[in-house]
Amino acid sequence: MVKPSAEVLIIGAGLSGLAVATFLKHKQPDISLLVLEQGDHPGGAIRSHLEEGYLAEAGAHGFLDNCLESRVLVHEAGLENEVEKAPLARFVRYVCLDGELKLIPQQPGKILKAPLIPLSAKLRVLAEIFKKPLPGEPSVAQWVEHRFGAPLLPFADAVFTGTYAGDIERLKIEAVMPGLYKMEQEHGSVLKGLLHKLRTGRKNRQKKGLPAMTSFRAGMGRLPRAMADRLALNREIMYRTAARSIEQEDDGWLVRTGQLELRGRHLVLALPVNQCLPLLAGVNIKAPPLPSIPEARLVTVAMGFTDKAEIPFGFGYLAPESENRFTLGALFSSHMFPGRAPDGHVLLEALVGGRRHPERLELADDEIIDRVYRDLKELIDLPEPPVFSRVLRPKSGIPQLEEGYPALLAWRRELHERQENLHLCGFGWQGIGINDMHKEAWKVARSILSGLQKEESNEVKGVYF
Repeated sequence: MVKPSAEVLIIGAGLSGLAVATFLKHKQPDISLLVLEQGDHPGGAIRSHLEEGYLAEAGAHGFLDNCLESRVLVHEAGLENEVEKAPLARFVRYVCLDGELKLIPQQPGKILKAPLIPLSAKLRVLAEIFKKPLPGEPSVAQWVEHRFGAPLLPFADAVFTGTYAGDIERLKIEAVMPGLYKMEQEHGSVLKGLLHKLRTGRKNRQKKGLPAMTSFRAGMGRLPRAMADRLALNREIMYRTAARSIEQEDDGWLVRTGQLELRGRHLVLALPVNQCLPLLAGVNIKAPPLPSIPEARLVTVAMGFTDKAEIPFGFGYLAPESENRFTLGALFSSHMFPGRAPDGHVLLEALVGGRRHPERLELADDEIIDRVYRDLKELIDLPEPPVFSRVLRPKSGIPQLEEGYPALLAWRRELHERQENLHLCGFGWQGIGINDMHKEAWKVARSILSGLQKEESNEVKGVYF
């Protein structure tokens, strides 16, 4: 069998794997690396859909521009002139409450003044300072109700519907908001933690504006394609090459595909959690606490309307489960990014399914489109049916950070400590956001560069972060 080798083998050409490769090449251009991708194109869960002049997303719609690692990757991919931004300070969001779209202000002070919840509920929020932390692993719903009161549950539901398509009764607060959870544990209260942060950071605090949602003129699929195009085909990246097994050797790792045996000193499994864990089954390591984690599946329904549609200005809206809507929410895509619809038309992208309603994904496309249109029409002035509609069905689901997930992360940390040349990152490891994945990719690249420096006594350039 042919036995090519590399210093670093990366399994997976999604955003995480390509980000690791990009960081490594930037810091050490002559590094020997090879990315293996079982599909025929890069990007993983990122998938842009172009049709009839409409540009929709089957996966993530963008990322905030407040992450240095993501900005570095955009620069390294040569895409700075293709960036599109929708500033949060300008683009408002809506939540569906009592069958109507209610505007959510972007500043905390304005939120407190807005008539979204009664005065008694606002005063209950202030009582958070006297609430002791809950023991165990509380769910998001348990935590929010305990700390801030039941009236805030619909808003929390909307937030985590938009992020995870998840169920706040099952998502764990420690997993989905680790920073906030840590603040509560350290200070006994979120408000106390925020006050402490304000006091200690006052001297060095710089006034920062709200970040902006970021995408590209050709859609989010442009970023992985651009990063992949900078790797030499069949020397630094291989497509339709699935890793079937991995094996630890004295001086590194052996990866077997259908035709090849590939050896590398460092091995990066840049895969979603549920694709990563089975590959580790044959390795002599401590078994993970979970064999897999739940996933939530969504379909995106892209709908084009003429400009007679009176769509509110902003990012879009989300609907908590208590509203009993068919649609989880919708993005007002052609408001956010110009060029997403033909002239004289607008584009909405509605989300259906999620952790609570997987049965809706079993419906035929025509029925989904009809039910989404009827749902949207009750909330938005849509005098005419859509002139374009397409149901986008991603193959991958959204990892759900539920019971046992904190223990899984602890297992991963222990594994990294014991196996310095094995690295796990990707969709669902330490979060699901694009910025989260890019931050983890940089940590992996930094660890690899540090390891190679020790092994070869090579000087590594100063790091960014």
